[in-house]
Amino acid sequence: MYKKFTQIFNCLLLCLFFAGTVSAQSQNGSVSGTIKTSDGNPAAYVSVGLKNTGKRTQTDEKGNFLIKNVAPGSYIIKISAIGVSVQEKQVAVTANQVSQITFSTTESSSQLDEVAINGYRTPNKKPVNLGKIAIAPMDLPQSVQIIGNQVITDQQANRLSDVLKNVNGVAFGENRGSVSGETFFARGYSLGANNIFKNGSRATSGGMPETSTLESVEVLKGSAALLYGGVTGGAVVNLVTKKPKFEYGGEVSMRGGSYDLYKPTLDLYGPISKKLAFRAIGTYENAGSFRNSVKSNRIYVNPSLLYKISEKTDILLQGDYLKSDMTPDFGIGTVNNQIIDIGRGAFVNAPWAYNQTNTVTSQLSINHKFNDSWKINVLANIQSYNRNYFSAERPFADQLAATALPYGFAQRNVTRSKSKEFTYNEQINLNGSFKTGSISHTLLVGADADQSKTTSGTFTFNNNLTAFNYGNVNLLDPSSYFGSGIEPSATMTTQTFAPLYRMGTFVQDLISITDQFKVLAGVRYTFQKTPRTVTTNLATGVQSLSVNSLDKSKVESAFTPKFGLIYQPLKTTSIYASYASNFIQNTGTDINLAPLDPSTVDQYEAGVKNDLFKGRLSVNLTWYRISNDKFAQQALINAQGTPNVDATIKELNGKTLSDGLELDITGTIVKGLNFIAGYSYNFIRYTETRDRTILTVPAPTATNPNATRSVTVGGTIEGQRLVGSTKNTANGTLFYTFQEGSIKGLKLGASAYYTGDRNGGYNDTKIQAYSRLIPLNSFTTFDFSAGYTWKKVSLLAKVANITNELNYFVHENYSVNPIPPRQFMTTLSYKF
Repeated sequence: MYKKFTQIFNCLLLCLFFAGTVSAQSQNGSVSGTIKTSDGNPAAYVSVGLKNTGKRTQTDEKGNFLIKNVAPGSYIIKISAIGVSVQEKQVAVTANQVSQITFSTTESSSQLDEVAINGYRTPNKKPVNLGKIAIAPMDLPQSVQIIGNQVITDQQANRLSDVLKNVNGVAFGENRGSVSGETFFARGYSLGANNIFKNGSRATSGGMPETSTLESVEVLKGSAALLYGGVTGGAVVNLVTKKPKFEYGGEVSMRGGSYDLYKPTLDLYGPISKKLAFRAIGTYENAGSFRNSVKSNRIYVNPSLLYKISEKTDILLQGDYLKSDMTPDFGIGTVNNQIIDIGRGAFVNAPWAYNQTNTVTSQLSINHKFNDSWKINVLANIQSYNRNYFSAERPFADQLAATALPYGFAQRNVTRSKSKEFTYNEQINLNGSFKTGSISHTLLVGADADQSKTTSGTFTFNNNLTAFNYGNVNLLDPSSYFGSGIEPSATMTTQTFAPLYRMGTFVQDLISITDQFKVLAGVRYTFQKTPRTVTTNLATGVQSLSVNSLDKSKVESAFTPKFGLIYQPLKTTSIYASYASNFIQNTGTDINLAPLDPSTVDQYEAGVKNDLFKGRLSVNLTWYRISNDKFAQQALINAQGTPNVDATIKELNGKTLSDGLELDITGTIVKGLNFIAGYSYNFIRYTETRDRTILTVPAPTATNPNATRSVTVGGTIEGQRLVGSTKNTANGTLFYTFQEGSIKGLKLGASAYYTGDRNGGYNDTKIQAYSRLIPLNSFTTFDFSAGYTWKKVSLLAKVANITNELNYFVHENYSVNPIPPRQFMTTLSYKF
């Protein structure tokens, strides 16, 4: 009886306590307001706090803020951020009332862009364009990383690889021929052509995109199939170009460096009228290389117009043009599947080899706000990519394959290609926020469509030869590298037209059950059609369709869901777990020449995101597992039951598993001291392949038409790391700019990049007599930067790979590219 009375009494006390708390809170008030820049634009992600109360918040992308549950009284409200002058105002709070207050910073939006938004600040608060909706990464059950303009500028980045080496979990794979586009691996998966975007639209990475003039590079790691469809599971990368501004300004710079690098750049922006603003960026690059005979010549132009029809509607028109001429370079090759040190600069390609690309992009973006809660974006993008290529191919001296060539000798068969690719992308995204009772929703509904039309030719060489060897080269004898010096004639004989159509629709909802518990759920439907290619014989004009067993277009469709749980015990901490499905198209056919079915990849991810020291330090940790139960591999036997040697004939009998861990650290601990760092671990391997099997296959002879023979087949060895993937990567960059004294404006910086063990060559199979793997050791490079800014003039210099580390990136067993040696680079710029 006493125990029961005690329980009842405790319950009553607890109820009275909560009732008193609720009653007290109901007597409190709130403070809301807006912060704008000096030119009238929203000041996003500015810290707002009530002094001596511990209550703090941050403005959203519209510059609005709200501080709830404030006891009645008089307070001092303070705003602060990197690059924002501290301001304080007095505010009176009344019970059950919302006190309104506004601030205007002394800085313009352009100034804030330069020192805060695009700097090293915490990435957990600023929504990414890739997300298609204004959801801060803190509320996303997925790992996100943004490399802003300040990092790109400080590191004097020229190529996408220079930027992405700051993104842990994304590793450089190789640069096949140094011209066809850099290859990256994320979470063990190669980032194909569908994974690179520009301003949210799919873009080609051919010709090496220009990155030195970008506003930022956004990386959404893991599956992004819900939003984009048709992407591999590792990550998607978005290149964000600079936008027009309604104030006059600009910058002119000159970059120079080792191996005759010269790169002037001009950036101009300003208003044409009260509603129309422009921006024009142009750069020219002429450079040699540490690789003998390798040169590049590039022109890039990026004009844009912004028309603000009203406060609710704006139209952004952007375009860019890149002309990139670069010498094809397949590196130093291999001998007997081994890397032989023939010199870092040894060039074994034909002296006349060339690769010329032209890329033109036009994009129209329309944004309209119906009200403060709902808005719509319509995006249309057109891109043209032309490539003109003629080169000797990848050198490898492979006595293991029992070739007739002497030790060290390799053939240099030539390849001639001329292709044109037109891509079209259309998107419509509607997003808004609303409530159902006490539950808040952030909804995104969208649809998109992609079309690509590629035309490529096949060639014959001198006297109608279908193959031509420029001349055998002895990789161990530099006197043989030049060859005859005579470029063979090439004639286009056929032209193939290959279209592709893709469309999808999706819905996603971020459900805030409470301030601490949130759920993100969504699903996408993707439809993809790959018509049969049309080949035209240029001599006769006769057209023919590609052959497959179905004699019709390849049609694929799939639903790809995503579900995530987010728990935020503090406003500065987010813990999440998520599941996402990815739809991947497989190229090639099965042994009956039927198109392969798509693969569905399952991804599981969990992580924690933290903002520490009032947002000056961000520490994010992510774990993931990605499984593919339909991994496409080259078929071991063909329809006739004999060993298959055609790499386009495949089978879906493989399974892979990718496990990993990623750590992101970003901080601005004190004014002027900025750093980013990260570490990643990945292990992607085959978990199930065809067992070693002895088959009896037909082998008829003239005397015995029923004769047979035994053939041994077998899949890739389970547990072996996939070629191209990197086990461990780490990066760290620290820059400090002196803020006071006689050395004010002096900037010092250092960067370190670690690339772990990885494999080139080919994964081993269960039947081969010798290994074709090329183990590659880990290596670390160090860069040091120093610069000085005086008024509007700045000078920044860098020494890269200070220790002159030597290592390689390898594509299969023949394109072996040494990493660059110690190099010097400097940029002189003037802002106006």
